[in-house]
Amino acid sequence: MSDAAADKTITERAFNEMLDAQGNVRPHYHAFAQWLASQPDEAMAARRLEADLNFRRIGITFTMAGDADGTERLIPFDLIPRVIPAAEWQRLDQGLKQRVRALNMFIHDIYHDHDIVRAGIVPAEQVFLNAQYRPEMQDVTVAENIYCHVAGIDIVRANAGEFYVLEDNLRVPSGVSYMLENRKMSMRLMPEMFSRARVAPVAHYPDMLLDNLREVAPRNTDDPTVVVLTPGMYNSAYFEHAFLAQQMGVELVEGKDLFVDQNTVYMRTTRGPQRVDVIYRRVDDDFLDPLSFRADSALGVPGLLSACRAQRITLANAIGTGLADDKSTYLFVPDMIRFYLGEEPILSNVPTWQCSRPDELSHVLAHLPELVVKEVHGAGGYGMLVGPTASRAELDEFRARILAHPGHYIAQPTLALSTTPTYVESGVAPRHVDLRPYVLCGKEIRTVPGGLCRVALKEGSLVVNSSQGGGTKDTWVLEE
Repeated sequence: MSDAAADKTITERAFNEMLDAQGNVRPHYHAFAQWLASQPDEAMAARRLEADLNFRRIGITFTMAGDADGTERLIPFDLIPRVIPAAEWQRLDQGLKQRVRALNMFIHDIYHDHDIVRAGIVPAEQVFLNAQYRPEMQDVTVAENIYCHVAGIDIVRANAGEFYVLEDNLRVPSGVSYMLENRKMSMRLMPEMFSRARVAPVAHYPDMLLDNLREVAPRNTDDPTVVVLTPGMYNSAYFEHAFLAQQMGVELVEGKDLFVDQNTVYMRTTRGPQRVDVIYRRVDDDFLDPLSFRADSALGVPGLLSACRAQRITLANAIGTGLADDKSTYLFVPDMIRFYLGEEPILSNVPTWQCSRPDELSHVLAHLPELVVKEVHGAGGYGMLVGPTASRAELDEFRARILAHPGHYIAQPTLALSTTPTYVESGVAPRHVDLRPYVLCGKEIRTVPGGLCRVALKEGSLVVNSSQGGGTKDTWVLEE
Protein backbone atom coordinates (compact mmCIF):
# COMPACT_ATOMS: atom_id res chain seq x y z
CA MET A 1 0.00 0.00 0.00
CA SER A 2 1.34 3.46 -0.90
CA ASP A 3 1.93 6.13 1.77
CA ALA A 4 -1.00 8.17 0.42
CA ALA A 5 -3.33 5.16 0.48
CA ALA A 6 -2.27 4.27 4.03
CA ASP A 7 -2.84 7.88 5.13
CA LYS A 8 -6.30 7.92 3.55
CA THR A 9 -7.28 4.61 5.16
CA ILE A 10 -6.23 5.82 8.62
CA THR A 11 -8.12 9.11 8.23
CA GLU A 12 -11.28 7.44 6.93
CA ARG A 13 -11.57 5.11 9.91
CA ALA A 14 -10.76 7.83 12.47
CA PHE A 15 -13.39 9.18 14.86
CA ASN A 16 -14.70 12.50 13.49
CA GLU A 17 -15.11 15.00 16.33
CA MET A 18 -17.61 17.16 14.40
CA LEU A 19 -19.63 14.68 12.29
CA ASP A 20 -21.28 11.42 13.30
CA ALA A 21 -21.25 8.23 11.18
CA GLN A 22 -24.20 9.51 9.12
CA GLY A 23 -22.48 12.82 8.38
CA ASN A 24 -24.65 14.84 10.76
CA VAL A 25 -23.11 17.59 12.88
CA ARG A 26 -22.75 16.49 16.50
CA PRO A 27 -24.83 18.62 18.94
CA HIS A 28 -21.86 20.32 20.62
CA TYR A 29 -20.59 21.55 17.23
CA HIS A 30 -23.94 22.96 16.02
CA ALA A 31 -23.31 26.61 16.86
CA PHE A 32 -19.84 26.63 15.40
CA ALA A 33 -20.84 24.70 12.25
CA GLN A 34 -23.57 27.28 11.55
CA TRP A 35 -21.12 30.13 12.00
CA LEU A 36 -18.49 28.45 9.81
CA ALA A 37 -20.96 27.80 6.99
CA SER A 38 -21.77 31.53 6.88
CA GLN A 39 -18.14 32.65 6.51
CA PRO A 40 -16.86 33.66 3.03
CA ASP A 41 -13.49 32.19 2.01
CA GLU A 42 -11.89 35.64 1.90
CA ALA A 43 -12.97 36.35 5.49
CA MET A 44 -11.34 33.11 6.72
CA ALA A 45 -8.17 33.87 4.75
CA ALA A 46 -8.03 37.36 6.28
CA ARG A 47 -8.41 35.89 9.76
CA ARG A 48 -5.57 33.45 9.18
CA LEU A 49 -3.30 36.27 7.94
CA GLU A 50 -4.17 38.36 11.00
CA ALA A 51 -3.36 35.43 13.30
CA ASP A 52 0.02 34.90 11.61
CA LEU A 53 0.91 38.58 11.87
CA ASN A 54 -0.02 38.73 15.55
CA PHE A 55 1.82 35.55 16.48
CA ARG A 56 4.91 36.83 14.69
CA ARG A 57 4.65 40.15 16.50
CA ILE A 58 4.56 38.55 19.95
CA GLY A 59 7.28 36.04 19.08
CA ILE A 60 5.57 32.63 19.13
CA THR A 61 8.11 30.73 17.03
CA PHE A 62 9.89 27.37 16.98
CA THR A 63 12.73 25.65 15.15
CA MET A 64 11.69 23.01 12.62
CA ALA A 65 13.42 19.62 12.86
CA GLY A 66 16.01 19.22 10.12
CA ASP A 67 16.61 22.94 9.58
CA ALA A 68 20.39 23.15 9.26
CA ASP A 69 20.34 26.93 9.77
CA GLY A 70 18.04 26.79 12.80
CA THR A 71 15.54 29.18 11.21
CA GLU A 72 12.73 30.17 13.54
CA ARG A 73 9.21 29.65 12.19
CA LEU A 74 5.72 30.49 13.31
CA ILE A 75 3.81 27.75 15.07
CA PRO A 76 0.82 27.39 12.74
CA PHE A 77 -2.48 28.31 14.36
CA ASP A 78 -5.66 26.77 12.99
CA LEU A 79 -8.74 28.97 13.10
CA ILE A 80 -11.22 26.14 13.71
CA PRO A 81 -11.35 25.16 17.40
CA ARG A 82 -11.76 21.70 18.81
CA VAL A 83 -15.05 21.62 20.73
CA ILE A 84 -15.57 19.29 23.72
CA PRO A 85 -18.96 18.93 25.46
CA ALA A 86 -19.20 19.36 29.23
CA ALA A 87 -19.91 15.69 30.01
CA GLU A 88 -16.85 14.46 28.09
CA TRP A 89 -14.61 16.98 29.80
CA GLN A 90 -15.96 16.03 33.23
CA ARG A 91 -14.85 12.43 32.71
CA LEU A 92 -11.48 13.49 31.32
CA ASP A 93 -11.00 15.82 34.29
CA GLN A 94 -11.71 13.02 36.78
CA GLY A 95 -9.34 10.66 34.99
CA LEU A 96 -6.53 13.20 34.78
CA LYS A 97 -6.71 14.04 38.49
CA GLN A 98 -6.79 10.35 39.41
CA ARG A 99 -3.74 9.66 37.27
CA VAL A 100 -1.62 12.55 38.56
CA ARG A 101 -2.52 11.71 42.17
CA ALA A 102 -1.27 8.14 41.69
CA LEU A 103 1.88 9.27 39.85
CA ASN A 104 2.82 11.58 42.73
CA MET A 105 2.28 8.75 45.19
CA PHE A 106 4.46 6.49 43.07
CA ILE A 107 7.35 8.96 42.94
CA HIS A 108 7.17 9.54 46.70
CA ASP A 109 7.11 5.79 47.31
CA ILE A 110 10.14 5.18 45.08
CA TYR A 111 12.22 7.79 46.90
CA HIS A 112 11.15 6.54 50.33
CA ASP A 113 9.56 3.16 50.99
CA HIS A 114 9.64 1.16 47.71
CA ASP A 115 6.31 -0.51 48.59
CA ILE A 116 5.27 -0.96 44.97
CA VAL A 117 8.60 -2.63 44.17
CA ARG A 118 8.35 -4.92 47.19
CA ALA A 119 4.84 -5.88 46.10
CA GLY A 120 6.24 -7.00 42.75
CA ILE A 121 4.07 -4.62 40.75
CA VAL A 122 6.89 -2.52 39.30
CA PRO A 123 10.18 -4.40 38.71
CA ALA A 124 13.18 -3.08 40.63
CA GLU A 125 15.23 -2.74 37.45
CA GLN A 126 12.50 -0.57 35.93
CA VAL A 127 13.13 1.91 38.74
CA PHE A 128 16.71 1.71 39.89
CA LEU A 129 18.33 1.19 36.48
CA ASN A 130 16.26 3.92 34.89
CA ALA A 131 18.26 6.88 33.61
CA GLN A 132 15.71 9.25 35.19
CA TYR A 133 15.99 7.75 38.68
CA ARG A 134 17.99 10.12 40.90
CA PRO A 135 19.52 8.31 43.90
CA GLU A 136 20.46 11.76 45.24
CA MET A 137 16.75 12.25 46.06
CA GLN A 138 16.42 9.07 48.13
CA ASP A 139 14.79 9.91 51.51
CA VAL A 140 14.61 13.62 50.64
CA THR A 141 11.39 15.20 51.93
CA VAL A 142 9.57 17.56 49.58
CA ALA A 143 6.76 19.93 50.54
CA GLU A 144 3.36 18.26 50.80
CA ASN A 145 4.96 15.09 49.36
CA ILE A 146 4.34 16.53 45.89
CA TYR A 147 6.92 15.90 43.19
CA CYS A 148 4.97 16.74 40.06
CA HIS A 149 3.39 20.16 40.44
CA VAL A 150 2.73 20.68 36.73
CA ALA A 151 1.82 17.78 34.43
CA GLY A 152 0.89 17.72 30.76
CA ILE A 153 -0.99 14.50 29.98
CA ASP A 154 -1.30 13.71 26.27
CA ILE A 155 -4.77 12.39 25.40
CA VAL A 156 -5.84 10.82 22.10
CA ARG A 157 -9.18 9.62 20.86
CA ALA A 158 -9.27 6.38 18.89
CA ASN A 159 -11.51 4.78 16.27
CA ALA A 160 -14.62 4.20 18.37
CA GLY A 161 -14.35 7.56 20.13
CA GLU A 162 -12.75 6.25 23.33
CA PHE A 163 -10.10 8.37 25.06
CA TYR A 164 -6.61 7.02 25.82
CA VAL A 165 -3.60 8.44 27.62
CA LEU A 166 -0.72 8.46 25.16
CA GLU A 167 2.02 9.94 27.37
CA ASP A 168 2.62 11.46 30.80
CA ASN A 169 4.81 14.60 30.65
CA LEU A 170 6.03 15.28 34.17
CA ARG A 171 9.48 16.82 33.88
CA VAL A 172 9.11 20.24 32.29
CA PRO A 173 5.90 19.99 30.23
CA SER A 174 5.61 22.81 27.71
CA GLY A 175 2.95 24.36 25.51
CA VAL A 176 0.64 26.05 27.98
CA SER A 177 1.50 29.51 26.63
CA TYR A 178 0.18 28.42 23.23
CA MET A 179 -3.07 27.29 24.88
CA LEU A 180 -3.49 30.77 26.36
CA GLU A 181 -2.47 32.69 23.24
CA ASN A 182 -4.71 30.52 21.05
CA ARG A 183 -7.69 31.48 23.21
CA LYS A 184 -6.82 35.18 22.96
CA MET A 185 -6.61 34.83 19.20
CA SER A 186 -9.96 33.02 18.94
CA MET A 187 -11.67 35.73 20.99
CA ARG A 188 -10.08 38.39 18.78
CA LEU A 189 -10.99 36.76 15.45
CA MET A 190 -14.49 35.44 16.24
CA PRO A 191 -15.82 37.34 19.27
CA GLU A 192 -19.43 36.69 18.27
CA MET A 193 -18.97 32.95 18.87
CA PHE A 194 -18.24 33.52 22.55
CA SER A 195 -21.65 35.11 22.98
CA ARG A 196 -23.34 32.19 21.19
CA ALA A 197 -21.53 29.36 22.98
CA ARG A 198 -20.71 29.11 26.68
CA VAL A 199 -16.99 28.34 26.44
CA ALA A 200 -15.21 27.63 29.72
CA PRO A 201 -12.40 30.16 30.35
CA VAL A 202 -8.67 29.36 30.50
CA ALA A 203 -7.20 32.83 31.05
CA HIS A 204 -6.96 32.25 34.82
CA TYR A 205 -4.30 29.53 34.39
CA PRO A 206 -1.31 31.79 35.35
CA ASP A 207 -3.09 32.87 38.56
CA MET A 208 -3.92 29.26 39.34
CA LEU A 209 -0.30 28.24 38.67
CA LEU A 210 1.04 30.96 40.98
CA ASP A 211 -1.38 29.99 43.75
CA ASN A 212 -0.37 26.36 43.28
CA LEU A 213 3.34 27.19 43.58
CA ARG A 214 2.89 29.43 46.60
CA GLU A 215 0.96 26.67 48.38
CA VAL A 216 4.00 24.39 48.31
CA ALA A 217 6.55 26.84 49.66
CA PRO A 218 8.77 24.99 52.17
CA ARG A 219 8.54 27.48 55.00
CA ASN A 220 5.76 29.30 56.82
CA THR A 221 5.47 32.68 55.21
CA ASP A 222 2.61 34.90 54.16
CA ASP A 223 4.34 35.95 50.98
CA PRO A 224 6.65 33.29 49.49
CA THR A 225 8.91 34.38 46.63
CA VAL A 226 8.45 32.44 43.39
CA VAL A 227 10.74 32.63 40.34
CA VAL A 228 10.83 30.97 36.91
CA LEU A 229 14.23 29.43 36.08
CA THR A 230 15.03 29.38 32.36
CA PRO A 231 18.08 28.02 30.48
CA GLY A 232 18.13 31.34 28.61
CA MET A 233 16.93 33.07 25.50
CA TYR A 234 18.32 30.45 23.11
CA ASN A 235 16.08 27.71 24.50
CA SER A 236 13.27 26.72 22.12
CA ALA A 237 10.64 27.34 24.83
CA TYR A 238 12.04 30.68 26.03
CA PHE A 239 8.93 32.53 24.86
CA GLU A 240 6.86 30.40 27.25
CA HIS A 241 9.25 30.91 30.18
CA ALA A 242 9.12 34.70 29.76
CA PHE A 243 5.37 34.66 29.12
CA LEU A 244 4.52 32.70 32.27
CA ALA A 245 6.82 34.79 34.47
CA GLN A 246 5.23 37.97 33.14
CA GLN A 247 1.69 36.61 33.54
CA MET A 248 2.36 35.47 37.12
CA GLY A 249 4.15 38.72 37.99
CA VAL A 250 7.32 36.95 39.15
CA GLU A 251 10.97 37.20 38.16
CA LEU A 252 12.39 35.27 35.21
CA VAL A 253 15.89 34.18 36.22
CA GLU A 254 18.83 32.21 34.87
CA GLY A 255 21.18 30.13 36.99
CA LYS A 256 23.67 32.99 37.26
CA ASP A 257 20.98 35.13 38.94
CA LEU A 258 20.70 32.73 41.91
CA PHE A 259 23.13 31.53 44.56
CA VAL A 260 22.99 29.25 47.61
CA ASP A 261 24.24 30.31 51.02
CA GLN A 262 23.78 28.15 54.13
CA ASN A 263 21.43 25.85 52.16
CA THR A 264 19.19 28.80 51.33
CA VAL A 265 18.60 30.08 47.79
CA TYR A 266 18.91 33.78 47.08
CA MET A 267 18.26 35.91 44.03
CA ARG A 268 20.62 38.73 43.13
CA THR A 269 18.73 42.03 42.91
CA THR A 270 19.66 45.71 42.74
CA ARG A 271 18.53 45.94 46.38
CA GLY A 272 20.71 43.06 47.49
CA PRO A 273 20.05 39.31 47.94
CA GLN A 274 16.41 38.22 48.17
CA ARG A 275 15.44 34.83 49.52
CA VAL A 276 13.67 32.51 47.06
CA ASP A 277 11.14 29.93 48.26
CA VAL A 278 9.86 28.26 45.08
CA ILE A 279 11.57 27.74 41.73
CA TYR A 280 9.39 26.84 38.76
CA ARG A 281 12.25 25.36 36.84
CA ARG A 282 12.37 24.83 33.10
CA VAL A 283 15.86 23.31 33.22
CA ASP A 284 16.44 19.55 33.06
CA ASP A 285 17.74 17.65 36.12
CA ASP A 286 21.20 17.10 34.66
CA PHE A 287 21.89 20.83 34.44
CA LEU A 288 20.34 22.04 37.71
CA ASP A 289 23.33 21.75 40.05
CA PRO A 290 26.91 21.40 38.78
CA LEU A 291 28.01 20.19 42.22
CA SER A 292 25.70 17.17 42.07
CA PHE A 293 24.98 16.45 38.41
CA ARG A 294 26.79 17.68 35.29
CA ALA A 295 29.86 19.56 36.45
CA ASP A 296 30.09 21.42 33.12
CA SER A 297 26.61 22.94 33.42
CA ALA A 298 26.48 26.72 33.34
CA LEU A 299 22.67 26.71 33.52
CA GLY A 300 22.15 25.63 37.11
CA VAL A 301 22.86 26.79 40.64
CA PRO A 302 25.72 25.26 42.67
CA GLY A 303 24.36 23.81 45.91
CA LEU A 304 20.72 23.68 44.80
CA LEU A 305 20.37 19.99 45.68
CA SER A 306 21.65 20.67 49.20
CA ALA A 307 18.99 23.36 49.62
CA CYS A 308 16.37 20.80 48.53
CA ARG A 309 17.66 18.27 51.06
CA ALA A 310 17.51 20.92 53.78
CA GLN A 311 13.88 21.65 52.78
CA ARG A 312 14.74 25.30 52.18
CA ILE A 313 13.50 25.42 48.58
CA THR A 314 10.72 23.83 46.53
CA LEU A 315 11.53 22.89 42.95
CA ALA A 316 8.56 22.50 40.65
CA ASN A 317 8.81 19.91 39.37
CA ALA A 318 11.05 18.09 41.86
CA ILE A 319 14.34 16.50 40.86
CA GLY A 320 13.76 12.88 39.90
CA THR A 321 10.20 13.32 38.68
CA GLY A 322 11.26 12.13 35.24
CA LEU A 323 11.22 8.56 36.52
CA ALA A 324 7.42 8.59 36.11
CA ASP A 325 7.65 10.44 32.78
CA ASP A 326 9.55 7.58 31.14
CA LYS A 327 7.64 5.80 28.35
CA SER A 328 8.52 2.39 29.80
CA THR A 329 7.18 3.41 33.25
CA TYR A 330 3.95 4.49 31.52
CA LEU A 331 2.97 0.82 31.19
CA PHE A 332 2.61 0.50 34.97
CA VAL A 333 0.41 3.56 35.65
CA PRO A 334 -2.92 1.62 35.65
CA ASP A 335 -1.42 -0.73 38.26
CA MET A 336 -0.22 2.28 40.27
CA ILE A 337 -3.78 3.61 40.39
CA ARG A 338 -5.06 0.27 41.65
CA PHE A 339 -2.19 -0.10 44.17
CA TYR A 340 -2.20 3.39 45.70
CA LEU A 341 -5.83 4.45 45.29
CA GLY A 342 -7.71 1.14 45.25
CA GLU A 343 -9.57 2.35 42.16
CA GLU A 344 -9.93 1.25 38.56
CA PRO A 345 -8.34 3.66 36.07
CA ILE A 346 -10.83 6.07 34.54
CA LEU A 347 -8.58 6.65 31.52
CA SER A 348 -6.94 3.71 29.76
CA ASN A 349 -3.42 3.40 28.45
CA VAL A 350 -2.77 2.65 24.81
CA PRO A 351 -1.77 -1.05 24.55
CA THR A 352 2.02 -1.08 24.66
CA TRP A 353 4.83 -3.59 24.02
CA GLN A 354 8.22 -3.29 25.72
CA CYS A 355 11.01 -4.21 23.35
CA SER A 356 13.20 -5.07 26.34
CA ARG A 357 11.06 -8.22 26.81
CA PRO A 358 12.10 -10.95 24.32
CA ASP A 359 8.58 -12.21 23.58
CA GLU A 360 7.25 -8.68 23.08
CA LEU A 361 10.29 -7.78 20.97
CA SER A 362 9.49 -10.70 18.64
CA HIS A 363 5.93 -9.44 18.25
CA VAL A 364 7.11 -5.90 17.48
CA LEU A 365 9.63 -7.02 14.86
CA ALA A 366 7.05 -9.29 13.22
CA HIS A 367 4.47 -6.47 13.01
CA LEU A 368 6.72 -3.43 12.54
CA PRO A 369 4.82 -2.07 9.48
CA GLU A 370 1.65 -1.90 11.60
CA LEU A 371 3.03 -0.24 14.74
CA VAL A 372 4.23 3.08 16.11
CA VAL A 373 7.65 2.69 17.78
CA LYS A 374 9.04 5.32 20.17
CA GLU A 375 12.25 5.90 22.05
CA VAL A 376 11.72 5.46 25.78
CA HIS A 377 13.29 8.86 26.52
CA GLY A 378 12.26 10.52 23.27
CA ALA A 379 10.22 13.70 22.99
CA GLY A 380 8.90 16.09 20.39
CA GLY A 381 8.19 13.39 17.82
CA TYR A 382 11.88 12.56 17.39
CA GLY A 383 13.22 9.00 17.37
CA MET A 384 9.83 7.68 16.29
CA LEU A 385 8.58 5.30 13.58
CA VAL A 386 5.02 5.31 12.21
CA GLY A 387 4.97 1.89 10.57
CA PRO A 388 2.04 2.22 8.15
CA THR A 389 3.52 5.33 6.51
CA ALA A 390 7.21 4.32 6.68
CA SER A 391 9.24 3.29 3.62
CA ARG A 392 10.96 -0.08 3.36
CA ALA A 393 14.32 1.62 4.02
CA GLU A 394 12.95 3.37 7.13
CA LEU A 395 11.54 0.09 8.45
CA ASP A 396 14.85 -1.70 7.88
CA GLU A 397 16.82 1.07 9.55
CA PHE A 398 14.52 1.14 12.58
CA ARG A 399 14.57 -2.64 12.86
CA ALA A 400 18.39 -2.48 13.16
CA ARG A 401 18.15 0.27 15.79
CA ILE A 402 15.68 -1.76 17.87
CA LEU A 403 17.83 -4.89 17.68
CA ALA A 404 20.91 -2.94 18.74
CA HIS A 405 19.20 -1.42 21.81
CA PRO A 406 15.81 -3.11 22.45
CA GLY A 407 15.47 -1.56 25.92
CA HIS A 408 15.41 1.90 24.36
CA TYR A 409 12.07 1.35 22.59
CA ILE A 410 8.39 0.68 23.16
CA ALA A 411 5.74 0.02 20.50
CA GLN A 412 2.04 0.73 20.25
CA PRO A 413 -0.69 0.02 17.69
CA THR A 414 -1.22 2.73 15.10
CA LEU A 415 -4.27 4.47 16.46
CA ALA A 416 -6.37 6.40 14.00
CA LEU A 417 -6.30 9.62 16.04
CA SER A 418 -9.60 11.48 15.89
CA THR A 419 -9.99 14.25 13.33
CA THR A 420 -11.40 17.74 13.53
CA PRO A 421 -12.21 20.15 10.70
CA THR A 422 -9.12 22.22 9.97
CA TYR A 423 -8.62 25.27 7.74
CA VAL A 424 -5.89 24.35 5.26
CA GLU A 425 -4.81 25.66 1.84
CA SER A 426 -7.49 23.63 0.05
CA GLY A 427 -10.26 24.75 2.42
CA VAL A 428 -11.78 22.94 5.41
CA ALA A 429 -10.58 19.32 5.71
CA PRO A 430 -10.21 16.68 8.47
CA ARG A 431 -6.85 16.53 10.22
CA HIS A 432 -5.67 14.32 13.11
CA VAL A 433 -5.40 15.86 16.59
CA ASP A 434 -4.37 15.12 20.16
CA LEU A 435 -4.90 17.08 23.37
CA ARG A 436 -2.54 18.03 26.19
CA PRO A 437 -4.51 19.12 29.28
CA TYR A 438 -2.48 20.67 32.09
CA VAL A 439 -2.85 19.39 35.64
CA LEU A 440 -1.63 21.41 38.63
CA CYS A 441 -0.93 19.62 41.88
CA GLY A 442 -0.65 21.62 45.11
CA LYS A 443 -2.78 21.17 48.20
CA GLU A 444 -5.50 20.36 45.66
CA ILE A 445 -5.32 18.99 42.12
CA ARG A 446 -6.67 21.46 39.58
CA THR A 447 -7.12 21.69 35.83
CA VAL A 448 -8.24 24.35 33.38
CA PRO A 449 -10.95 23.17 30.97
CA GLY A 450 -9.32 22.02 27.75
CA GLY A 451 -5.62 22.26 27.05
CA LEU A 452 -3.31 22.48 24.07
CA CYS A 453 -4.82 20.84 20.99
CA ARG A 454 -2.11 19.90 18.51
CA VAL A 455 -3.00 19.16 14.90
CA ALA A 456 -1.12 17.30 12.16
CA LEU A 457 -1.47 19.75 9.28
CA LYS A 458 -0.14 17.36 6.63
CA GLU A 459 -2.95 15.26 5.15
CA GLY A 460 -3.06 11.82 6.77
CA SER A 461 -0.16 12.49 9.13
CA LEU A 462 -0.44 11.24 12.71
CA VAL A 463 2.54 13.28 14.02
CA VAL A 464 1.16 16.43 15.65
CA ASN A 465 4.36 17.91 17.13
CA SER A 466 5.21 21.43 15.94
CA SER A 467 8.83 20.29 15.51
CA GLN A 468 7.54 17.82 12.92
CA GLY A 469 5.31 20.25 11.02
CA GLY A 470 2.19 20.23 13.22
CA GLY A 471 0.16 23.20 14.40
CA THR A 472 -2.17 24.11 17.25
CA LYS A 473 -5.86 24.85 17.79
CA ASP A 474 -7.90 26.48 20.49
CA THR A 475 -9.88 24.00 22.62
CA TRP A 476 -13.40 24.95 23.62
CA VAL A 477 -14.89 23.06 26.54
CA LEU A 478 -18.58 23.92 26.62
CA GLU A 479 -20.10 24.64 30.02
CA GLU A 480 -23.36 23.01 31.08
